[in-house]
Amino acid sequence: MMRDSPVLYVGVDRVDDPLIFVSGVHGVGLEETVEVLDEEGTPRPGTVLELNGDTAVVQVLGGTVGLSVAATRIRFRGGPLSVRVSEDMLGRAFDGLGRPIDGIPAPLGGEVREVRGAPINPAARAYPSDFIQTGVSIIDGSNSLVRGQKLPIFSGSGMPHHRLAAQVVRQATLAGQEESFAVILVGMGIKNDEADFFRHSFERVGVMGRVALFLSPADAPSVERVETPRVALTLAEYLAFEKDMHVLVILTDMTNYCDALREVSSARDEIPARKGYPGHLYSDLAALYERAGRLQGCEGSITQMPILTMPADDISHPVPDLTGYITEGQIVFDRLLFRRGVYPPVAALLSLSRLMKDGVGEGTTREDHMAISNQLYAAYSRVESVRGLASVIGEEELSPMDRQVLQFGEAFEMQYVNQGEDENRSLQQTLDVAWEVAGILPRGELSRLSADLLDRYHRRQEKEPTAEQDQPPQE
Repeated sequence: MMRDSPVLYVGVDRVDDPLIFVSGVHGVGLEETVEVLDEEGTPRPGTVLELNGDTAVVQVLGGTVGLSVAATRIRFRGGPLSVRVSEDMLGRAFDGLGRPIDGIPAPLGGEVREVRGAPINPAARAYPSDFIQTGVSIIDGSNSLVRGQKLPIFSGSGMPHHRLAAQVVRQATLAGQEESFAVILVGMGIKNDEADFFRHSFERVGVMGRVALFLSPADAPSVERVETPRVALTLAEYLAFEKDMHVLVILTDMTNYCDALREVSSARDEIPARKGYPGHLYSDLAALYERAGRLQGCEGSITQMPILTMPADDISHPVPDLTGYITEGQIVFDRLLFRRGVYPPVAALLSLSRLMKDGVGEGTTREDHMAISNQLYAAYSRVESVRGLASVIGEEELSPMDRQVLQFGEAFEMQYVNQGEDENRSLQQTLDVAWEVAGILPRGELSRLSADLLDRYHRRQEKEPTAEQDQPPQE
């Protein structure tokens, strides 16, 4: 239980947005909550970021605009930043610090919990293995999401990652299971029209009742983004590990979060690392991502889909690069597919789900799921080389087999990857489309599929190229 300090400190040594420096403090701890009062007595929340002797560095979550050195007053609250979490928060919208922004009072029930959370003992974790159906073929069929996984989306500026995030929220279900399922969407540094898009999208299809929104808009103090995912994940942990719910957390945009970290690091005069980001960026991201998972003996789970935009579509940028080391795969957007109007524009060869093999197959999805996914990947890997050859010699000079590869590539992108933004495909539909696309190729080319699976699912009438067809045209 936090208690206000009887000491009210008047005046600060320095104001350096988003930090203030207070000297002469006693009995103050790291990450302690602070109440900062401006000249008019308006309170702003803050946390103790650093202690140097009797000087405390306070991070002001409400921003430092309007704070003066002489008139600012500080009161230390005696405990770390906390938030009240409750099941009643589902169906509600909150700001980045968990305060209601939908005109309804804050929930009164539940529990007050520290936002930093407690690390999960690795020995207590249960291995993720239960398939989550998103209704998006390129995810369900080729990059399957399982309960407790961390599967980020790597996108670029202007591409439809928010549309895909909203679609996943609207459509995500635990296939074949009647269990409590909730979604927490965390928006960091998003524009107001994007926040309105999420709200209206969920209300339109009637799923808002199972969704909690935490929105830190672009015009909010940037330092608020540092705490926003922690506040949201505190609710996720409560719902998953206390109320046995399955929680999907979508974090967007993690690049904005990392930029806020860089701003705070610069204000603290820390030595910068790659592209000015702090040297502790990896451990900071890991502290967020590793709050996902399942616990032994607990029915609930937390699954994460972080979304991050890659500056200049650079997948080697520090944010996607470090994220890839922590998470279990990635879904990568492709600019060329986006320009061709493919939605979602997912680059199949750059995307993967490392836990897919543990969540699909006989007894969970369908016995052909992993095999047809591997076959599509293997066949599509030939498409780019054939397209390159066609650009040099012309498509009319390609062999009949190469032309079939091009036909397969077009069908893969326009029928399997491409789908409507409101199209919710069942897994059966996704796998049927996969077999239809694979059927463009001769049976002999489908080497990743067993004869038994081919006999059951391959519907193509065999039309193998003959020796005469393989001969070049006579002059």
